[in-house]
Amino acid sequence: MSEGSGSRARQASSVRLADWFRDLRGPLRKFIGRRRRLASADLDDVAQEVYLRLLRYDRVELVEDPRAYLFRIAANVASEWAMRAHERLPHAANWLDDLTTDVDAVSDYERGKRQREVQEAMAGLSLRAREILRLRYNEDLDNDAIAQRLGISLRVVRRDLAHSYTHLRLVLGAPRVGDP
Repeated sequence: MSEGSGSRARQASSVRLADWFRDLRGPLRKFIGRRRRLASADLDDVAQEVYLRLLRYDRVELVEDPRAYLFRIAANVASEWAMRAHERLPHAANWLDDLTTDVDAVSDYERGKRQREVQEAMAGLSLRAREILRLRYNEDLDNDAIAQRLGISLRVVRRDLAHSYTHLRLVLGAPRVGDP
């Protein structure tokens, strides 16, 4: 056999393998996807590995049933892939409970920062104003109940609430009611 005919034979073999792969890619992916030990994210990688192994095979003419041959290679590759993944990253399910996402870390940081800012702003209020706000928001009391509890007039409660809101809005940079 001449060198040119050997090259044409390899080229024809590659074309034949590519045809097999293209024609059987859908059924191959379904077959691989049914393998329980293989992550769905690895389907395309395993299919690609099957194709690469097919390209290395130089005796295509000996294959009687391309579908069976391709699926056998896929089963072997999928098994190898699953074993490597299992050995490479040993894990336990309870480890997932301790994981935090970046979003959680950022939101926790932002929440803590905002809480410190509110505490500092509250420290700038008088003791009576802080107590009025505590009764309003922690105990959900209305102005009359706050006035009775503290033994002060309703007018003082309203005034202290208005001054407290103004102070907190200025210190915390919150928009006023009606501002866009």
